[in-house]
Amino acid sequence: MFRAEQRPKATAPPAHTAPTWHRDEEEPTGVVGPGVLAATATIVAMWPYTSVISPGAWSSSVLIVILAVAGGGMLLRRLLRRRTAWLRDAGTFLGQIIVAVAMVTLLVAGDTALFGVFPTPTTVAVFGTLGAAALEAIVFGSAPLDASPALTAAMASGFAGVAILVDHLVAHRSAVLATLLTGIVGAVPMIITLGDTNVVWFVLFALVALFLFRYTARRHPESPRRSSLSVAVGVGAAALVTTLVIAPALPVATSMAGTGVGVTVDASLRLGDDLRQPNPVEVLTIAAKTDVAPYLRLTTLSRFDGRVWQPDRGDLQSQDDGFGTPEWGPEIATEEENTSIRVLRMSSSWLPVPYPATDVQGLSGSWRVSPLNRTLFSRSADAVGNDYTVTSSRLVPTLEQIRAIDAASPVVDPDAEPVELPEIIADRAAEVTAAASTDYDRLIALQNWFRSQFAYSLETPVEEGFDGTGAEAVAQFLDVRSGYCVHFAGAFALMAESLGMQVRIVVGYLPGSLTDEKRGSESVFSVTSDQLHSWPEVLFPGIGWVPFEPTASLGVPTAFRAGVTQGGESGSPATPAPTTAPQSEETSGPEIDRADAGGDSADGAAQRRLDPTPVVLIAFGAVALLLVPALIRIIERRRRFTQARRGAPAAAWAELRDTLIDLQLPVSDADTPRVRAAGLVRDRRVDAETMRRLTDAVEQTNYARSAALQTDLTEPLSEVLQALRRSVDGPTRVRATLLPRSLYAPRAAEPGVAV
Repeated sequence: MFRAEQRPKATAPPAHTAPTWHRDEEEPTGVVGPGVLAATATIVAMWPYTSVISPGAWSSSVLIVILAVAGGGMLLRRLLRRRTAWLRDAGTFLGQIIVAVAMVTLLVAGDTALFGVFPTPTTVAVFGTLGAAALEAIVFGSAPLDASPALTAAMASGFAGVAILVDHLVAHRSAVLATLLTGIVGAVPMIITLGDTNVVWFVLFALVALFLFRYTARRHPESPRRSSLSVAVGVGAAALVTTLVIAPALPVATSMAGTGVGVTVDASLRLGDDLRQPNPVEVLTIAAKTDVAPYLRLTTLSRFDGRVWQPDRGDLQSQDDGFGTPEWGPEIATEEENTSIRVLRMSSSWLPVPYPATDVQGLSGSWRVSPLNRTLFSRSADAVGNDYTVTSSRLVPTLEQIRAIDAASPVVDPDAEPVELPEIIADRAAEVTAAASTDYDRLIALQNWFRSQFAYSLETPVEEGFDGTGAEAVAQFLDVRSGYCVHFAGAFALMAESLGMQVRIVVGYLPGSLTDEKRGSESVFSVTSDQLHSWPEVLFPGIGWVPFEPTASLGVPTAFRAGVTQGGESGSPATPAPTTAPQSEETSGPEIDRADAGGDSADGAAQRRLDPTPVVLIAFGAVALLLVPALIRIIERRRRFTQARRGAPAAAWAELRDTLIDLQLPVSDADTPRVRAAGLVRDRRVDAETMRRLTDAVEQTNYARSAALQTDLTEPLSEVLQALRRSVDGPTRVRATLLPRSLYAPRAAEPGVAV
């Protein structure tokens, strides 16, 4: 057959080949990259909690736990790199749990643990107590919460779990789940407090998310071999601009966003930041048939530990069970009033109500009654959006009636530690009330002294450094004689208590301003965010809790009329201030025009409120994360030197190879030990005799019948490594120490040597 007539040979179909534009194999995951990304994401998730918890040991404890979990994960994955995937993951997970438990125990209850890290039954009991205390602080506390040991334990334990989960999600390239977990955990403080969006945190979170997606995408077998940095930056910037600029401008239905929250109020006396807001907003409206509106209370505080006033804790009961038995006797005249309240822009677990409330209509069953202070509280519902009507009894005792009764004595808790107050508090109280003969007259003397001798100021406490309710802050306030309602109420309460009277502080709102709006026959009053207020109350048996108004320039001072002139008319001066409508000129706000403060004042307030803790934590965390790879490399080097001291050439040769990679020197897995040794002697001026000692040991292990060696190889190994470091410049040596490439560079087996 002619050649031209020969049948063509059957050719096999071409094998499927990957397109040239993407990788043809999966890139190794590495150890350092996932650990650093996971730790960074967890720190970013932790940052928003610095706005709801006061600075303290909790933040550094959480940071240490996060870094320990990340570092432990890197080290364990490095040590278990030759094990099967499931064993490596399980071992790393278990090891991180052990590290987390040990670190949290050491930081929180090290004195109860064995060697400070191994929990004992006493340690478990301590954590149980701290957990209960943390739960109570979170449920009943107010932002910012005090940085207590209980919150330190709770935050350290919680973020230990978050750090472990994020670490494993990143290691398994689950960028979507890791991003969701980071975002959800970080958004919790803003969601719970209904505060403003933390734009800086959002930008950091977006950057972390982009890095997570990039890290995952680059290791996919079909990812592009090359990617445009400019395109990636452009897409990320466009996404951020769209979210931060365009999204807030989009119209949102009221049903979706609720009524909008202007202020978040809790059971605390930290009202300064809310009162210093430059633009007050309407938070609620009051509808009543009278020409004046009542004070509205949220809750009361009667427990003082020397630093802060704690909210009252009492049993809760259903609305159907009422508000409890009256504290006043039948001889005290009362007038029943109905007040309709509509909460527009105030978030709180307490509902504002007039005092003393006797009935409420229009609320869901999730709102419970606290008979202790006749307030409404819910563990699951929020005040915003509620519209309800409260029936209350306005008490109008005569001057003779209240003068004839001594104030109740303070309740002493036998389990509480005694509080030592500065001498100025009791001395000044005795001095001011020296001329009074009854408890009521003593309280009136205190009230008049505060209103006439003090000035209202939102800025003085901040400038003078006593913006708080602690005993030392009260002492300084009595000396400076300038502050706002929190300081007036706190000082009045401690001075009254020093006179042997039972006292508590109320958190609530001043009466609002009358508007032109009508609801049927009822007048409508508007209450704004700058009318958030606090005032003291003293218990008089048979009459109940009597409010006083010591705050200069606000409200109407308490004053009862004699029985012969008692008319019981609405708005009579004989009525206690918090149950009477204050005069319009005294309740419109402090005698301070916030608009006159100028830009410097606003900027100064913003600078004072800037918490540097997050920046410090991020910087410290970044530095610590940079040192983690170096620490892992040092541990591995010491392990290999220990093996080389026992005559293990494989360990010495593996350390030589990794040092070459760290110093960015050329390494070829095709080179034999002699070829590599000759190249180092020729190009890097390594001593030939020292290099030969290492090469002979490797060859003897590979080819001799008896591979056992007893020669200490640390000396020649150290000399060779020092020569290699001298052969490169300083920046390269620094990079090799801080960011050793051998931790994440692909590894191949040395010929004949197990590395």
